[in-house]
Amino acid sequence: MFELIRRDGLARICKLDTKHGVLETPALLPVVNPRFQTIRPRELYETFGFKAIITNSYIIKNDDKMRPDALAKGLHEMLDYPGTIMTDSGTFQSHMYGEVEVKNDEIVNFQREVGSDIGTVLDIFTEPEWGYEKTSEAVDVTLERTREAASLKGEMMLAGVVQGSIYPDLRERCATELRGIDADVHPIGGIVPLMENYRYADLVDVIIASKKGLPPNRPVHLFGAGHPMLFSLAVLLGCDMFDSASYAKFARDDRYMTIERTMHLADMKGLDCDCPACVGRSIDQLKAMKPAERADLIARHNLYISKMEMDRVKRALLEGNLWELAEQRCRSHPALLDGLRRLKEHQDFMERTEPLSRDGAIFYTGPETMNRPVMHRVAKRLKERYTAPRTDVMVVFEGGEKPYSWHRADDIKAILDVADSHFYVMSEFGPVPIELDEMYPIAQSLFPSIQDRDMVDRVREQMEDLAHTHQYGLSCMYDGESTAEMLASLSKGKGKFDIDMARVRAVADYQFGKGAADALFSGKVELVKSKNTEKIRNVIVDGEHVVSMRAEDGFFTLRPPGARRLLKTFPSPRLRAVVSDDSVPFNREGKNVMCGFIIDTDEGLRPSDEVIIVDKNDDLVAIGRIILTKYEAEFFKKGLAIKTREGIKGPVTSA
Repeated sequence: MFELIRRDGLARICKLDTKHGVLETPALLPVVNPRFQTIRPRELYETFGFKAIITNSYIIKNDDKMRPDALAKGLHEMLDYPGTIMTDSGTFQSHMYGEVEVKNDEIVNFQREVGSDIGTVLDIFTEPEWGYEKTSEAVDVTLERTREAASLKGEMMLAGVVQGSIYPDLRERCATELRGIDADVHPIGGIVPLMENYRYADLVDVIIASKKGLPPNRPVHLFGAGHPMLFSLAVLLGCDMFDSASYAKFARDDRYMTIERTMHLADMKGLDCDCPACVGRSIDQLKAMKPAERADLIARHNLYISKMEMDRVKRALLEGNLWELAEQRCRSHPALLDGLRRLKEHQDFMERTEPLSRDGAIFYTGPETMNRPVMHRVAKRLKERYTAPRTDVMVVFEGGEKPYSWHRADDIKAILDVADSHFYVMSEFGPVPIELDEMYPIAQSLFPSIQDRDMVDRVREQMEDLAHTHQYGLSCMYDGESTAEMLASLSKGKGKFDIDMARVRAVADYQFGKGAADALFSGKVELVKSKNTEKIRNVIVDGEHVVSMRAEDGFFTLRPPGARRLLKTFPSPRLRAVVSDDSVPFNREGKNVMCGFIIDTDEGLRPSDEVIIVDKNDDLVAIGRIILTKYEAEFFKKGLAIKTREGIKGPVTSA
């Protein structure tokens, strides 16, 4: 069983139940060569803290000494390893040396018989240089073998591999068909040649295509991706498991891993690592060691560095700054930067799992920051959901301190005293309506004051687009006190623009969809503000508390009267999660909605969105914040789906 614990977009922390313990992902599985154990499996478990390893069942099966030992004792006793053991099938050997002398059913049965926790199908390694037709035929064979393996696996978990070379449609087709096969883990295979040739942009396409087709309730394993420089980007794309043989292979060639690259020992001028293997040693001491002793030390260093980076990635995921980490790491190599830049082509797909907001601010690390899904969402929602107030004049401020409306309050008042105006800010996000300046990520972002050329050009293009599409009778850039004087001579009189009412209406439509403001604020509106900050806190309509505005991200928290208003306005399943009859009594008591109890949800909802929980009759049951998308809720059977904030006791009809 696979349970989602924490998520940030496609990236996630999950728990995978295996026969030898619970494996928390993202996880790195060291490759243990059963013939040459550079580091003993028991030490990997107890000293390094690896709760899972991967070894090669093909090598064990073809070794006359190891095969009977594995069959008699089982893998765990033979390797002296108490944690989870995954086994490969010989597919990589076929890539390296040609066709292997084993059949799919034989190797699957062998993996089951020796007690592998996760066995792997004998898939066809699809090479990058293969043509489309040959690759398609190989995908068909892999799928046929996976179906056969599923019928043979017994209690062993099965790894069904996604193949398809560099053809995104074949990768997605393979992944989609794997949904209907009783597999438990899905490695993305055939990617080692891409990494060896630094084709990281192609690797991004392969991962995204596979993620589009795979069921979200099964872990994704990136086969052969064991270098720490790749971990942050791959986890960002939704990969859960990794394996590394490089730590030992590189060590035998005197190759020393760092987070950014791999260096030959002969080229190194110093040693600045404080991992347990290197601490207290100098580069001269390392070079003076005997080859076998040195290889052992470098292997340990390589493994420590890999584990430390995986732990760092996990921390970034928990703290909400994985994007910043991935962008920083991808600047360690131009080919990785190509991979990061390729994400721009997948914004629509990644936006579906992008949370409404994060705990921390967005830090600009370079032009690629503007290609994040949240930036794409801002531009799209402003275009599709935002309605500007009707005024005669548009005044545009240059960006400055945030929130813009606070620091421009005197300027706004001076202009409204003489002209009916609305205001935009020429920000890094493009032209932002002044009333949305407290909303995530506009307020919760940090950009350098000295803009790069990409940023300057981007803002200029968006401002030019606004200049050609706006509906105002007059528009101008703010140019100090002279602006108010100029407008006084041209305008028809004082302005009626109310930034507070404009704010609640704009946020409602941006957050819930166009028409939400009319639904929520139809009637006599009273705004309750904080005495300390003067920010809007609650919105009362006709005496009912409909929404509260969150200080941390500028979005609304729904209250029951607000939820009822939205239910009346928008047809099911808009803004809803429909729960089963078994779940309703618990949710009315304020208990969370668990996976497996959702009948339907709005596909437009994003993680951390406000959601209205209803029963099959569309009666209001509870209000909360959703964790899973509609697609994810269809698959996950364990774990939290919606964090309920308030239950509604007794049936309340929406009609």
